[in-house]
Amino acid sequence: MRLKLLSLFLFFQMSQGITQIKMHEVHLFNGYNLEGWQTVNPKFMEMWSVQDSSIVCGDGIAHIPKNTYLHTQKEYHNFELTCLFKITGDPSTGLINSGIQYRSQVVDGKMIGYQADIGDGYWGDLYDEHRRGLLAGGHRAVLNLVLNKNGWNTYRIKVIGPRHQLFINGVKTVEYWEENEEIPDTGVISVQNHSGGNSKVEFRNITVVEFPD
Repeated sequence: MRLKLLSLFLFFQMSQGITQIKMHEVHLFNGYNLEGWQTVNPKFMEMWSVQDSSIVCGDGIAHIPKNTYLHTQKEYHNFELTCLFKITGDPSTGLINSGIQYRSQVVDGKMIGYQADIGDGYWGDLYDEHRRGLLAGGHRAVLNLVLNKNGWNTYRIKVIGPRHQLFINGVKTVEYWEENEEIPDTGVISVQNHSGGNSKVEFRNITVVEFPD
């Protein structure tokens, strides 16, 4: 009887611990303004806005002249990020592309670091912006069956130590292990709109759960 009670007590404690971990989920975007976010280049801040509870850059009509990044002021190490995203635009006008930076640094006006890619030909890729280029191509055979190219999709980025996992709509696109110990493992989280075309990118419900070191 005592053993049974002890087991129930331990189960209750574990359940409470799981609940506490879930309660540490933080919304990075409050849904009505860009408090806590800033652009790499201040003059591009006017390109970013909040519409219908979403972070928006571009309108699908005007040309995006240069890559622009909106990033958190806080840096993150081990975490799981989830968000909804949407990208639209006419490919005949140029590259329609976006991404989510993480463990990234702003150096000399450049965003340097990991990017979970978004856009035709790049869905679910892991790219190293302004450093090493493509790290891992996204596995898209299954993803293409569930991808909504002109509508809302979910991105989940889970990174613990050297292990990186990318998921779009629940489908794992990348499993990558970082072997270079000189690459920073802490940095900002950022959303991007890539130059080249008349694109519009939208992000909403951006949440993060941080894991202990």
